[in-house]
Amino acid sequence: MKANKKNISIFIIWLVHISGLLGMVFYDLDFFAGYTSINLFLMSIILFANIKLNNKNQIFSLLLIFLTGMFSEFIGVNYGLIFGEYIYGNNLGFKLFGVPFLIGLNWVILTVICANIASILIKNNSTLLIIIVGTSLMLVMDFVMEPIAPKLDLWRFNNLVVPTSNYIGWLIISILTQTVYNIQFKEKEFKLSFNLYTAIFTFFVSLNLILQ
Repeated sequence: MKANKKNISIFIIWLVHISGLLGMVFYDLDFFAGYTSINLFLMSIILFANIKLNNKNQIFSLLLIFLTGMFSEFIGVNYGLIFGEYIYGNNLGFKLFGVPFLIGLNWVILTVICANIASILIKNNSTLLIIIVGTSLMLVMDFVMEPIAPKLDLWRFNNLVVPTSNYIGWLIISILTQTVYNIQFKEKEFKLSFNLYTAIFTFFVSLNLILQ
């Protein structure tokens, strides 16, 4: 039963991302980009449906990651600190003080899947190395998202130039969220996390190659 649920979840992940990619490239970029918030919310539901929460501390840790992401983005959007000066567009849905609610979920999703993948790559189960690799995977994802984000009306930096401070900020916040997650979660899920990361990565890399 669990295997079937995971396989169905993986099928939906690839179906949504491939459909979105083809729609943006061959049909209407703005129309399909407008469904980004629904896609992100759906991915969060799929992820949470496939990870095991064993205690309240694990639930609290996910909430803490969400709040850390939201607070850092609040400071960034409203004061130009941590990431640089930027604003969010309209395709990530409801905003709180200029920060889309879903961006907090995005921090949770990326933290979880990157940590889960890192835990498989690091054979000796060193928490420090898992945090380093997980953080690196998050930073790689940011590198491929940033160039195309303005065209999808997700977010944009002043003068459409991504400052170095953005990547430094991502590095710092990612280390924090990776640490919180890895302290509480010792049992990791790999298969779905790998597919979700690969689908998101493929989606943004393809858009960069085709639309830039």
